[in-house]
Amino acid sequence: QVVAVYGTLSDLLSVASNKLGIKATSVYNGKGGLIDDIALIRDDDVLFVCEGEPFIDPQTDGRPQEELTGSHTDWLTLNVGGRYFTTTRSTLVNKEPDSMLAHMFKDKDAWGNKQDHRGAFLIDRSPEYFEPILNYLRHGQLIVNDGINLLGVLEEARFFGIDSLIEHLEIAIKNSQPAEDHSPISRKEFVRFLLATPTKSELRCQGLNFSGADLSRLDLRYINFKMANLSRCNLAHANLCCANLERADLSGSVLDCANLQGVKMLCSNAEGASLKGCNFEDPSGLKANLEGKFLPGVDMEGSQMTGINLRVATLKNAKLKNCNLRGATLAGTDLENCDLSGCDLQEANLRGSNVKGAIFEEMLTPLHMSQSVR
Repeated sequence: QVVAVYGTLSDLLSVASNKLGIKATSVYNGKGGLIDDIALIRDDDVLFVCEGEPFIDPQTDGRPQEELTGSHTDWLTLNVGGRYFTTTRSTLVNKEPDSMLAHMFKDKDAWGNKQDHRGAFLIDRSPEYFEPILNYLRHGQLIVNDGINLLGVLEEARFFGIDSLIEHLEIAIKNSQPAEDHSPISRKEFVRFLLATPTKSELRCQGLNFSGADLSRLDLRYINFKMANLSRCNLAHANLCCANLERADLSGSVLDCANLQGVKMLCSNAEGASLKGCNFEDPSGLKANLEGKFLPGVDMEGSQMTGINLRVATLKNAKLKNCNLRGATLAGTDLENCDLSGCDLQEANLRGSNVKGAIFEEMLTPLHMSQSVR
């Protein structure tokens, strides 16, 4: 039948159905290519319509093309996640002969009868990620359009066993990652970060690098600085109430007159730090925890540390003059050569502490032997 082609593909199928007395659902060109857009049809094209069965070239007397040629260059259509791809068997087989795709299509019956109503082979995978793989098998180049996640393509390459493509993708992913920035966070950056965070939200700064930053006089209450690098920081007059400084590096930092009520400094390193006039005393009874803290040579002169936990901490050569250590836990603490003159140690627990060479002149509460000091 010779017909005028106009309108949409649906219009063409409707005309063909009326002319041929069938319920046409698919249109093929003379070479068996499935037409899904009327714009692909040329004036001199001979078209074949069918009710859904696979295309059979009338010139082959109904025999499949591969039986006539005996080759692997025959065309086939894949339905990957609802999207159709037309390619050749040789494309799927030749470049990666040991891949899953090669094993699926190197023999004509390898995929069984898993075909849709159009005769396309069904593959339940993502078409978005399959397209770069098919193009790689066609020309050997990795080309991925913008917006396509390389990790998704990598996962599909692994699924289909395209080994040579896996290496290309791993290199591309590595090169696309931004270089790690280990530079310290500045005061300006951190203040901007603080202002953008709701006051009721937990602020996690674990492991961040603040080395040398000026964080003085900032409100840092309840912030999690666990394992952060705060070495040589200026934290003078900062409000660190109930902050978590566990295992943080505070070496050489300045915390003079900082508010450290209820602070957690378990096993942190404050070697050579200055904590003059700091306030560790919480009126509500919440005690600061500096257990195991490394504080050799620290200057804590005049600090308020009522009830503080300094058990097994290292305070060798520290300056603790005029500190309020009333009720403090100093059991097992290394206080060798410390200056404790003028300190209030009433009800302090010094059991097992090392006070060799320590200075206790003008101490407000006499040190009794019953406290088992070394």
